[in-house]
Amino acid sequence: MLKEDTFKKAQDGDLKSVEEICSSTWEAVYRFIYYKVQNRQEAEDITQETYVKALSHLQKNSVKIEQYTGFLKTVALNILRDKWRKKKRRGTNVNIEAIDAEKTAIEDETEASAQRELIRNALDRLNEEQRMVVELRILKGYSVAETARIIKKKESTVRVLQYRALQTLASILKNND
Repeated sequence: MLKEDTFKKAQDGDLKSVEEICSSTWEAVYRFIYYKVQNRQEAEDITQETYVKALSHLQKNSVKIEQYTGFLKTVALNILRDKWRKKKRRGTNVNIEAIDAEKTAIEDETEASAQRELIRNALDRLNEEQRMVVELRILKGYSVAETARIIKKKESTVRVLQYRALQTLASILKNND
């Protein structure tokens, strides 16, 4: 937990305090942004831009400590909205000659829907622990340590559960082909 004097020092330009604020809040902010953009590179860029804007605001104004992570998420969301608005106004540049018609052909929506249903059914056939590990590790992107803490198991157990779950999923999906 950050102390109030850390914020006061950061407002005065103390780099150590700024670093402490960033290191204690970056993970929550990055996850929030990544959830919105689903792109690692873009999430990293926006996270960095969020801290630049938030820290310059911190030096000009005051933000309550309890709300600092929420404040950072609001700054990030505003940056995202600005980017989306600009993209919407500009549109997307497309070089028609560079498009490979075979690669960009629209996939049949019923086939994609059938594949999602097949994967959903395969996940349902896993035991509860394996399904939870797959959801946390692969779908939500948690680390082994975070997953172990959430499901109250050892890290080695999480690795084994993930390995076995993926083996079972591969087998189920292979048999459905």
